[in-house]
Amino acid sequence: MIEKMVYAVIGTPSERRLKEFKPHLERINALEAEVKALPDADFPRRTAELKERVKAGSAGIRPDMTAEEKRKIRSAALDAVLPEAFALVREAARRSIGLRHFDVQLLGGMVLNSGSIAEMRTGEGKTLVATAPVYLNALSGLGVHVVTVNDYLAKRDAEWMGPVYRFLGLTVASIQHDLPNEERRAAYACDITYITNNEIGFDYLRDNMVVRAEDRVMGALHYAVVDEVDSILVDEARTPLIISGPAEESTDRYVIIDRMIGHLKIRFITEEEEIQAKYSGEDLGKGYDAVVDEKNHNAVLTDDGIAKSEKLLGIENLYDDLSGAWVHHITQALRAHHLYKRDVEYVVKQGESGPEVVIVDEFTGRLMPGRRWSEGLHQAVEAKEGIVPREENQTLATITFQNFFKMYEKLGGMTGTAMTEADEFAEIYKLGVVEIPTNRVNSRLDNPDIVYLNQRAKWKAIVADIDQNWRRSRPVLVGTRSIEKSEQVAAMLREKGIPHQVLNAKYHEMEASIIAQAGKKGTVTIATNMAGRGTDIVLGGTPNDAEDAKAVVAAGGLYVMGTERHDARRIDNQLRGRCGRQGDPGETRFYLALDDELMRLFGSERI
Repeated sequence: MIEKMVYAVIGTPSERRLKEFKPHLERINALEAEVKALPDADFPRRTAELKERVKAGSAGIRPDMTAEEKRKIRSAALDAVLPEAFALVREAARRSIGLRHFDVQLLGGMVLNSGSIAEMRTGEGKTLVATAPVYLNALSGLGVHVVTVNDYLAKRDAEWMGPVYRFLGLTVASIQHDLPNEERRAAYACDITYITNNEIGFDYLRDNMVVRAEDRVMGALHYAVVDEVDSILVDEARTPLIISGPAEESTDRYVIIDRMIGHLKIRFITEEEEIQAKYSGEDLGKGYDAVVDEKNHNAVLTDDGIAKSEKLLGIENLYDDLSGAWVHHITQALRAHHLYKRDVEYVVKQGESGPEVVIVDEFTGRLMPGRRWSEGLHQAVEAKEGIVPREENQTLATITFQNFFKMYEKLGGMTGTAMTEADEFAEIYKLGVVEIPTNRVNSRLDNPDIVYLNQRAKWKAIVADIDQNWRRSRPVLVGTRSIEKSEQVAAMLREKGIPHQVLNAKYHEMEASIIAQAGKKGTVTIATNMAGRGTDIVLGGTPNDAEDAKAVVAAGGLYVMGTERHDARRIDNQLRGRCGRQGDPGETRFYLALDDELMRLFGSERI
């Protein structure tokens, strides 16, 4: 209460921070008429002039200075030309792609340039916002990286915003997963490079493994704008990027153990049972061969399980191997069978040399080709699926996203959901979070959750709600947590005769066309987390149909349904954020059941 009263008088921290940028904004708006009068040919010339001014302002940088001292001098040089640079970008965007930055978008750009995180609602044009600080920092000639969560967005944004940068006389490129080294080097040499967090992390590791300097592909880590910054710097912060080489161990052991796993008696435990056992001294594994803890993703062999495994494997003592390899492989096989589900954590796809296990990214719902679980887990999953396990690898180089992104001289980030993690951004990355106001008033209606007794009742209600809205010709987006659940909903809708489209990692090639039509009158779209990030759903579909758009607005806008809550509240908020863009009407609702995975793992038995 006191905090609200104080904010009412002096403004929130975000409002006070934005107030600091108002003089810059007034100067940019004052320059608009002058910049509008420039002929097209003058824009590259003005860029060259600004580069010279930034170079002169950075002349005081010496090799013996600390990174912070260099950053301060360079930032001062860039701030001196900021109003003119932002005014040029605004006009270049208007002429080249027909989009003009709103004032709030320019404020968002200033937040990014200051080395902070801009929290902007969905549909407020984050992709366009980034162009102003990216252009400004590219004037230093040290290269700027725009980092996003997948190849599709990196390519799309580079193609979409590329004409703006080229109009201003800068070079731009995007790096895809399969790009050869020579083309990679050329892309990094551009003024602006669009790339995924995975690709840039692995390029850094590979560059640190080469013997000759000329074999490196990257340049300096000067300035990066990280899109969906909460996903990369929080959700995946401690995810290790690993470059590995083959180890010498045979893969036969995985197949032998996989055949044995089915003979073990398993007990699944909840968090409450585990807590009670600590106080009562109860042996949770008594009468069982293994205990599986779904919440903590662990599996442990009991004494009975060790004895049975020794008998089934024909081994006198599992611990004769001092490294504990047998027990480790059995534990990984238990996890593969009981904690890693097909079409949830992974899919099986036909590869060049036969079927292969491809990981599904938990946070984005996208496939991660080429990525493998470490410590024998991937081989255990392959054995479970009847695929010949590939050789286990040994780690040659590794780094986490947290450690990698902290190496940049300056870092900015964008997302629709950062305030919930503001403390973590400040403590770990020294990044402040600033909430950017919307250009138009948000008119989205977020309904309270509805909780059902069981899955059957929940899914029956979901299908009835979809049917009701579809009959009103209202577009519906149904969000699911896994590929398995998305296909389950699709099967129920087929039974009801409701036409629909499915967007999950299995059909990612059709993502652009599916999302383009998700706001069309009467369209039902079922999607995993893939539709939660980087995708704007336009009412009426794309290309925009004015009559369709009016009909959709009259029906209440896009209706977003969540079929389950996610562990991370931000992912639920991202799904909600698919509707209500730029003041559009929209409505959201989450459907829950008492036997949902989240309720089962975290709820008490009293529920």
